[in-house]
Amino acid sequence: MVKAVWNDFVLADSADTIVVEGNHYFPAESLTAAALKPSATTTVCGWKGVAHYYSIVAGDRENPDAAWYYPDPKPAAAEIKGRVAFWKGIKVG
Repeated sequence: MVKAVWNDFVLADSADTIVVEGNHYFPAESLTAAALKPSATTTVCGWKGVAHYYSIVAGDRENPDAAWYYPDPKPAAAEIKGRVAFWKGIKVG
């Protein structure tokens, strides 16, 4: 099982992650959805497409744009559609 944890709060927990460029992409059903707050931030990856972000909210703390996903990835990255990855101080392992 791989977990994503921030400030002792489990954001995701799954044995079914996909690793791309060193990042674990968790399936949507493994996420603690209440902790994900949609963000207006987007970035572009040349081979994956347009990434959208979530801010993480746990208790009274917020970690802006600390999770990302590709709602419509390019064909080369199709396997990560519907999955979320984490960074910015979130421990994954």
